[in-house]
Amino acid sequence: MSAEDVEGRGTAAVLASARAEDRAALVGYLPVGYPDVRGSVDAVRALVAGGADIVEVGMPYTDPGMDGPVIEAASVQALNRGVRVRDVFTAVEAAADAGATPVVMSYWNLVLHYGVEAYARDLSAAGGAGIVTPDLIPEEADEWIAASDAHGLDRIFLVAPSSPPDRLSAVVAAARGFVYAASTMGVTGTREDVGDKAEGLVADTRAAGARNVCVGLGVSTRAHAAEVARYADGVIVGSALVRALADGGPSAVERVAAQFAEGVRD
Repeated sequence: MSAEDVEGRGTAAVLASARAEDRAALVGYLPVGYPDVRGSVDAVRALVAGGADIVEVGMPYTDPGMDGPVIEAASVQALNRGVRVRDVFTAVEAAADAGATPVVMSYWNLVLHYGVEAYARDLSAAGGAGIVTPDLIPEEADEWIAASDAHGLDRIFLVAPSSPPDRLSAVVAAARGFVYAASTMGVTGTREDVGDKAEGLVADTRAAGARNVCVGLGVSTRAHAAEVARYADGVIVGSALVRALADGGPSAVERVAAQFAEGVRD
């Protein structure tokens, strides 16, 4: 599959469409298996109904280095209730059927255990666009790069405020779809404000050659979404949506997602 074909069907196409509407895209994260697999699928559909352009389906993991307390607690419950890696594809398919573009967020050991080629094959078959890989760096991603090329999937690597110019260049060269810019150092979670280094990180990542940069970590309110949407191509929301699911079920997810969808248009 050519690079042009991949860009035309993946997250880059969604971000380009949002840009044509003079807004940022809304990227919403929910973990599969919370409160159970069926409930998480219902929540994914509600997230799309609320206005998410891209759905980031999280795979719970026993050692989540990037996840804050809200997402970690949800992941523990999902694991205790028996969620399995293959359940990710069920949630991905639900998001795609609902009209959003789904990606997976997974720690790399889970993909390795499943089999990189098999995972890429099954993700593509379910309608997934790619994977966010928080603990995989480009220098160690040869197998994933080959599999993602074979199946036309996006490679979404992370950058942080501490990333030096050579790291930004390496990530941008290896990524496809968008680059995930962590707004601050640390784990996910709701915060009073978005890190003050986020806008500079987006500018530096674009200067390194990135076409699309989406910002996550700490986007907790409609006002945060509007702030980030001024300079980023996509606004990533996670903990606020998981908290809404815990407090009020799928209907609360839809309501909160709608608020963030309005924020990226403010």
